[in-house]
Amino acid sequence: MAEYKTIKKRANDEFVEKKSRFIGYIAPVETEDEAIAFINEIRTKHRDATHNVYAYSLRAGQIKRASDDGEPQGTGGVPMLNVLNGNGLVDVCCVVTRYFGGTLLGVGGLVRAYTEGAKIAVAAGGIKTMAESADVLVRCDYGLYGKIEHFINERGILVVNSEFGADVAVTVRLKTEETAAFEKDIVELTSAKAKTEIISRGWNEM
Repeated sequence: MAEYKTIKKRANDEFVEKKSRFIGYIAPVETEDEAIAFINEIRTKHRDATHNVYAYSLRAGQIKRASDDGEPQGTGGVPMLNVLNGNGLVDVCCVVTRYFGGTLLGVGGLVRAYTEGAKIAVAAGGIKTMAESADVLVRCDYGLYGKIEHFINERGILVVNSEFGADVAVTVRLKTEETAAFEKDIVELTSAKAKTEIISRGWNEM
């Protein structure tokens, strides 16, 4: 997997459906332990809630779990997991808390409510794309900097850092598969006068 989507941040949002209050919580997680810890945190926060339904999806091991937490089978956890899957999200945990308002929603109503709870949680958390990437250091003299800067800006390449000392050192971030072409372009652009070096690799937001 060269890239994946996940949630930008922990967030929550809520709505009321026929006097039942639904609160959707979401968080980025990387392990099952982190997902369970988040679920338990929300359960503790809402000890008095009627239900704390959850779903999570992890990249490692392609683990997907869902629980209806006492709601009729298939009306809560699976619809929430479908929202996560539908958005292509992994390394994410969602909990929808329900305070029963006295009016039964029926199977269809519950599915719609828990789907909505997950959707508003995802919207509140925001989606980001993580890609396998490399940080490339470009070192050049001041006479070449303008040409390199224009090249980088024209292609919308992310600049991570710029340092101006005896020479110019610019660090850019690229998807791993784009680094070789970038280094080749810099060689051609500067007649091999600018030097490039991959200084780190990892998963980063692109």
